[in-house]
Amino acid sequence: MRLILFDLDGTLLDTAPDLGAALNAQRAEHRMPPLPQERIRPVVSHGSPALLKLGFGVEPNDSRYATMRARLLEIYRGRLHRETRMFSGVDTLLNTLERDALRWGVVTNKPGALTLPLLEAFDLKQRAACIVSGDSVPRRKPHPDQLLHACVLAGAQPQETIYVGDAERDVQAAHAAGMRALVALYGYIGSDEHPESWRADALLAAPGDLLDWLRAQAAAEPVLDGMAS
Repeated sequence: MRLILFDLDGTLLDTAPDLGAALNAQRAEHRMPPLPQERIRPVVSHGSPALLKLGFGVEPNDSRYATMRARLLEIYRGRLHRETRMFSGVDTLLNTLERDALRWGVVTNKPGALTLPLLEAFDLKQRAACIVSGDSVPRRKPHPDQLLHACVLAGAQPQETIYVGDAERDVQAAHAAGMRALVALYGYIGSDEHPESWRADALLAAPGDLLDWLRAQAAAEPVLDGMAS
């Protein structure tokens, strides 16, 4: 492996508190009571469409959707990293990858206007080998285009790249791009979702589990090479 790509929300950063607060602020503008964080958290990885459906029953084909999405993102931008934190273990994970000369990058469906300042706030922007946002290319995950673009930016081949995310579309996009896919079980996975059925290459209970998986892969390579010869 030469390149490790990460989803952002629910994989590198715990953004749910700020996104949830933004949704509840918008609900307050409509004289609606706040939703508990435990209801909001599982839908965060699915972006503004899922948040607006949960908060207002509004879907993308609704005539109100564009206006309400713009307002939600405006509120969120005003509190982008007030309560957001790195998931426990992510900082150690990234430091170890860098120490071992493994490049890493970010591929997210989040708009670039939110992605870049958020990464900069956590001193991650300059460290990443590539950053691909939801508006970097015409088609977003589950299409493979974003992941393939990230490989071009980082100078890596898909077959030597893995993608870590917390949604089924992350697995679908990675496999469509010819990459291995790992699922961050610690992310925003709802109780009605079944990541064990997503056909991922591994399930990670914590960020540090990625290091164990990489070591296991490295240890297996000489055996595989010997069998091939």
